[in-house]
Formats: sequence, C-alpha cells, structure tokens
Amino acid sequence: MGAGDFLVHDVRLFDGDDVADRTSVLVRDGSIAAVGPDLPAADLSDQQRIDGSGKTLLPGLIDAHTHPRSPALELAILFGVTTELDMFTDPERIGDQREQARTRDDVADIRSASTGATVLGGHPSMLIGLSFREQFPVVSTAADAADFVEARIAEGADFIKLLIDDGTAIGHASPSLTQDMAAAIVDEAHKHALLAVAHATSRDGAAQAVAAGVDGLVHMFIDRPADDEIIEQIVQSGVFVVPTLCTMGSMAGDITGEAVAHDPRTEGLIPADWRNNMCQCWQFGSPSSLANASQATGRLHEAGVRILAGTDAADVGVLGTAHGASLHAELDLLVAAGLSPVDALRAATSVPADSFGLTDRGRVRQGLQADLVLIDGDPTASITDSLSIAAVWRRGSLLDRTALAAKVGA
Repeated sequence: MGAGDFLVHDVRLFDGDDVADRTSVLVRDGSIAAVGPDLPAADLSDQQRIDGSGKTLLPGLIDAHTHPRSPALELAILFGVTTELDMFTDPERIGDQREQARTRDDVADIRSASTGATVLGGHPSMLIGLSFREQFPVVSTAADAADFVEARIAEGADFIKLLIDDGTAIGHASPSLTQDMAAAIVDEAHKHALLAVAHATSRDGAAQAVAAGVDGLVHMFIDRPADDEIIEQIVQSGVFVVPTLCTMGSMAGDITGEAVAHDPRTEGLIPADWRNNMCQCWQFGSPSSLANASQATGRLHEAGVRILAGTDAADVGVLGTAHGASLHAELDLLVAAGLSPVDALRAATSVPADSFGLTDRGRVRQGLQADLVLIDGDPTASITDSLSIAAVWRRGSLLDRTALAAKVGA
C-alpha cells in the first residue's frame, strides 16, 4: 500500500470525454490504477476510501493560456487547475517554475512558449515591464525566423507563440508581424515538430494567422462579429481556438471576473490584490465587445472547431483575471457562448491535453497521472458547480487548500 493510495467510490465521473453516473477510481503511487463500478481495494483503510456520493470527479483542469509568475502556480492549483500553458514569459522564469512543478505537488505543472514572436514596438510592449521590454527579442524580417525559433528552443520552449496584432481591437495602432514573417516562423516551428500558436484579437489578424498555417488561435477576435468567410477559413484550417473570453471581455470594458471574485466559495482563497484585479477592466476605447467574441466562439463550436478553455491570467495589473479562479469564470462564459457544460469541461481537460500533446493527463484513465478534482455537485449539468471544490490531487497527493491559501496570503 503506497502513501498516495486511495479510492473514490460511488462518484459521478467526468473522465474528460464522457459522464458515468456511478463508478469508482483507484489511485496507486500517483497514477490512476483502475476505473470501474466496483473495484477491489481490500488493503485500503477507511481513511483511504472516499465516499463520492453526490459528488463529481474530474480530471485536473488545464488553463490553456496564462502568463504565470509567483504565486501563480499556487493560486492555480487552489482552484483545481493542475496544468497551466504559459503563452509568453521572461525565459529566466521557466527553469525555476519547472523545478517547482517537478518537485512540488502543491503547484500546477507548466508548459511554456518562452518569448513570443513580435516586432519592435509591437504587442505586448505596452503591457510588459520596461526591463523585460528592453531585452526581449523581436523579429525584423522573415529571414530572422530560423534564429528566433532556435533561440526559443534553447530557452526550453514547448511550443512557439506569434503575436499578430495591429491594435485594431483596442483602438491603438501598433506595428505587427507581416504575413511573410508569420509564415516563416510557423514553418520553422513545424520543422522542429513544435506547435505554432497565434495571439490575434482582430478578425483580420485571425485570418492572417490562419493563412500563415498556425495550429491554434489563443484568443478570440473581438473587433467585430464572425462572418461566414472567417468561420469557413478557421474550420478548413483545422486550428484549435482558445477564446480567453474573460480577458477579451475585460479588454472590451466588461468586468468578467466579479461573480467569481465575490462568490462565497472563493472566500479565503484569493488574495485581496488578485480579487481586486478580477473586478477591474481595461478602458481602451476600442470598437470591440465581449458579444463579438462570444458569438464567434459559439459559431466555431457549432461548426466543430476545437475550443480550449484559457484565461490569459498574468500579473496583478493585467486586469480582469486571477490564476485558477478565472478558469471557472471562463467555463461559465463558454457555456453562455453556446457550449454545453460537458463541452466546457472537455475544453478544460481532454481537448487541451490532446491539442498540446499532453498524453499523461486530461482524462481519468488507467495509467494516467492522478491529477484529480472532486466537486460537491454536478458541473456536467450546472457549470457553476465547478467552484464547489471538495478536494484536489496532483500526482495522487491531496492538496491542503487551507494551508496553501494561507501561504499565498489569501
């Protein structure tokens, strides 16, 4: 009997794909050993047998768009987010964060793009601290693509990020990658068997990214509603989409995080500065709206495009979000956009795992890593139940949420 062995029995299971109304999950040595209605586990003590009656067991959640810096990975796991996909960071952070994720079970795991590809003065120059802004690399011509991608690989990048943003969506013009630059970067990423994903917040930027051959769009455009042409382009390309509706709404002037920030279930778990951050929004004076992003998300989902849940949570001061908590706001926004609760849960589990090649997580299946979240209630029927977290495990280790919340100053 291993120290991390336990059985969750008589539980409703969302396994990343489907729902089983009554089953059991056996964990041994940090991995899922068996899944089924009646599992033998005679060696387990009463304390290792967890009654799942009235509860729902989920795979650990995956936030498919973040920018973590301490204590982001602690905040994430407090809310059942056991993996974050970092979409632009100072490469000096990557090694420290990976070491934390390797050695600790009270932080979320991480995959990273390291530094994103942009041009001098291009997005996100206006949002990043001056010292980093002065030193992060930029692309000047298509001929820079090979060196740029190789440098990101040397930094430890798991995929390549492009920023295609001329400022249309926020009403402030800025330089951006040209079509030939974008296509060259994508080609170089693919030569190294890496995904290439693109930040694009305007409809035309999304079309440019798709034409360049990217594998995914990591925002939904907000400057106008989706038209038939862009829907068809995205469908035919086979790309996945991470709408980041909570941040797109914040950019357009909506306070998308307020409901979760003030939900009684988050009391004592979100530090005051992060709670305040969730209750603010940008004032760009742009032509954009959350309604545009929501409409496009619904249409793309209906057309069969893979939708991934992501928040764009970054630092305090990048308004509208907080690590971990905001993924639950995003799930609610995805359902409002037209996804079913089960589809929204897939968007935060199996779909990002498949899209980013995370073969050891995203599902509750024999042999996979025991990243698990136990919910009081049924988020497969009512998505807002996802906040009613009864327990979180990473690699089979039970998280002490109260102690961790105190540690991060909640």
